[in-house]
Amino acid sequence: MSQTVPATKAARQALIARLIDQGDVTSQGELAVRLEAEGISVTQATLSRDLNEVGAVKVRGASGQLVYATQASLEATEDTGNRLNRLCAELLHSADGSANIAVLRTPPGGAQFLASAIDSHDDHSVVGCVAGDDTVFVISRDADGGLRLAQKFLERAAGTYPHGLHHDS
Repeated sequence: MSQTVPATKAARQALIARLIDQGDVTSQGELAVRLEAEGISVTQATLSRDLNEVGAVKVRGASGQLVYATQASLEATEDTGNRLNRLCAELLHSADGSANIAVLRTPPGGAQFLASAIDSHDDHSVVGCVAGDDTVFVISRDADGGLRLAQKFLERAAGTYPHGLHHDS
C-alpha cells in the first residue's frame, strides 16, 4: 500500500490523534495495525513516544474497556462541570491534602488532562493548579482548605459531589 501520510513526525502524530479520536483504540498493537493500514510502520518505542507526545491517555470508554483518548476528544461538547466529574471518575487514583494544597494522583500521562479540566472549571475555592505526569497540585483559596479540596475531588470521582456543577463555591 502506498503511504497516505507524509513521512514526518508531525504528520504521523496527527494521524495517531485522528485514529484515536475516530474510534476505540485499546492497545498500542491495535494502533500499530491501524497505522500500517495507512502506510505508516513504526516501532513500539516510537509509538509509545508518539502517544506520550500527543497527550494520549487511557480512559474507560462507553463499553467499559480502557481506550486511548486525546484531550480534544475528551473536551468535545461537554460542559466543564460534567467534564471535571467524568475525568475525576476516570483518572483520579487518590487525593490528599495539606495546608492549602490538594495532591491528586492519576495514571501516568493523566495529570495534564485533569489539570486542564480543573483550570477550565469555575470553582472559586481553587486558585490554580500545576500538573506533572501523574500528579496535580491544586491550590486552595483557603489557607487550610487542601484536605477539603481533596475530598471534593474524591466526591466528584465517586459521583457524590453535592454542589452545583457550573459555579462552585
